[in-house]
Amino acid sequence: MNVDYSLYLVTDRDVLQGRNLLDAVAEGIEGGVTLVQLREKGVSSREFYRLALQVKRLVHARGVPLVINDRLDIALAVDADGLHIGQEDLPAPVARKILGPGKLLGLSVSDVQEAVQGEKEGADYLGAGAVFPTASKDVPVPPIGPAGLQMVKDAVSIPVVGIGGIGPANIDQVKETGVDGAAVISAIFGAHHIQDAARKLSEAWKRP
Repeated sequence: MNVDYSLYLVTDRDVLQGRNLLDAVAEGIEGGVTLVQLREKGVSSREFYRLALQVKRLVHARGVPLVINDRLDIALAVDADGLHIGQEDLPAPVARKILGPGKLLGLSVSDVQEAVQGEKEGADYLGAGAVFPTASKDVPVPPIGPAGLQMVKDAVSIPVVGIGGIGPANIDQVKETGVDGAAVISAIFGAHHIQDAARKLSEAWKRP
């Protein structure tokens, strides 16, 4: 699967402060989002399933892949393009076996050791971070910084996406590490004008 990881939107309805999720995702894509990860915490499986179907229809109509966060069952049920898991979720080899070879498998990592192991175990791409301080993580971890991000990128041959505290002021530092993209939550969903915020980030990433 040929995937553009450059502007990777991770959803979080809390950051939207009551705004409609589907509208926000659509605005993000109009602004340049290239990949969407649906992340839902504290909702029923039925609600997650219903929402995932709606988001899949929306993003596929715009030519953008959908990855489901954590929930392998939901990813399979809606036939999403992939699954993103963390270090505390199902082991990557198990997730890969159930998911099948034709789907994306992403893995969150915070250091070189986890990155190398993830690549060995079948991950298609890595989400590395947190790069900068962020309030979006459930468990605070010391930021790895651009230097740590570059170490992860240099240690593996699969795509790497930086995540954590990335916004207009520091996306250039992320790009300079040579990674394949920037994963963003608040810098897009927390913006007053979502499409404009996504466009600025997309343009910054594309600058030579």
